[in-house]
Amino acid sequence: MRRLLEQLATGEYEEVEARAQALAARPRRVWDRSPEPVWLARTFALTAAVLHGRREHVLPELERLAVELQQSSADRTILLVVRVNRAVVLLGEEHYAKVESEAADILREVTRLAHLTHVADIELSALACLAEALCGQSRFAEAEAVARGNLARATGNRAASLRCLLVRSLNGQGRYEEALAESQQPTPPASRAGSGQSAMALAAALHGLGRRDEAKATARQALETCEQFLHPTHPRLREAQELLTHITASDPPPDTPDADTGSS
Repeated sequence: MRRLLEQLATGEYEEVEARAQALAARPRRVWDRSPEPVWLARTFALTAAVLHGRREHVLPELERLAVELQQSSADRTILLVVRVNRAVVLLGEEHYAKVESEAADILREVTRLAHLTHVADIELSALACLAEALCGQSRFAEAEAVARGNLARATGNRAASLRCLLVRSLNGQGRYEEALAESQQPTPPASRAGSGQSAMALAAALHGLGRRDEAKATARQALETCEQFLHPTHPRLREAQELLTHITASDPPPDTPDADTGSS
């Protein structure tokens, strides 16, 4: 399990999913009749699929696993991880109100468990889901407050995610100069799961400032990065393509020949 966690952190999603599924399928006697390692292996497999973006048929499995965990005495942090993954899938399906509710419930549970276990990473992941859900509902000022208020204590890919959400929330408010300045702040590199996010937010800021050529090049770079590192069904590929199309559509029309010259 420790090796799976290390591979997950380095973005080896395909390998983690395959190995975790194999572990979950091992005969129960291997696990001394305890179901918890099987639940953990299934959680690893589903987490890897969600992060990679291979999300078809994942939501029903996440919901089945959540029900099993709720009815058991398993470590409650496993259930919280499953619920965060469920929120991420719902974000991709643009069910923003559901995600807001789910994230709020997770954060309440985190508050109850904080004295028992280390749940800071789960809390930050839930806060990122909440900020993204708020952006999806055009509640950009609220999203800014969530991202800005928690960025200082985030590290690694969670800091990268919250920085990107802060830039996105500023773009949504038309504060493009501030968004550009925030995008240039020193921030840890995003994980493979975050591929293309920061470039998309930067492209939107550049476009808002009227710097179309830079915006187009940045959006194209974001799309190429998504294509390289994410599963073809990841919703971010669609979002990156839509952004590039939107920026390209705002280009000025090409010069047309003057009718008086007789050119055809």
